[in-house]
Amino acid sequence: MLNNLRESLKPTLEKTGKVFASTGLSPNFWTSVGLGFAILSGIIYGLGIEYGLIIGGIVLLISGFFDMVDGQVARVTGKTSKKGSYLDSMFDKIAETVIFLGILIGGYAEPYLVFLAITLSLLVSYARAKSDALNVKLQGVGIGERAERLLVIAIIGIIGFMDYAVIIVVIIAAITLIQRMIVTSKNIVED
Repeated sequence: MLNNLRESLKPTLEKTGKVFASTGLSPNFWTSVGLGFAILSGIIYGLGIEYGLIIGGIVLLISGFFDMVDGQVARVTGKTSKKGSYLDSMFDKIAETVIFLGILIGGYAEPYLVFLAITLSLLVSYARAKSDALNVKLQGVGIGERAERLLVIAIIGIIGFMDYAVIIVVIIAAITLIQRMIVTSKNIVED
């Protein structure tokens, strides 16, 4: 869903990309920064400290910002690459796993719900990867892509309802998985 907003935000995103590109640091550097903040968020959640949901959520939002920056820097500088795309995708999955692990260790939600949330989240990503391999494009398909899922965790977690945030992630990830399976099934071209 948020991917569909990118077109209207394009001028702002390009300006942001230019600002970060002016540092001379590579898109992969910014990808690593995003991963670092995601890991820090997972650690904060895992520690279960006072105000951990607020601090972890803010750090997670910062991670999401840098997850957007890397792609913008790549586009602005013309340095898009298969390696960068691969690292971005892999780091996204590592980040998501660490965040849910932190939520689990911190005791912010029932373990079975955290397991369902991460499993369905990874299946949503796998569905897109498999569809790409079949030449079926799924960008923007589904109500719960990665950005939406992490926004739910960060924002609803910040206000103190992480257990509900995880339930919402389970629901929107399941719906998105079904949406992607349907779209892919309808668009597979048999040889």
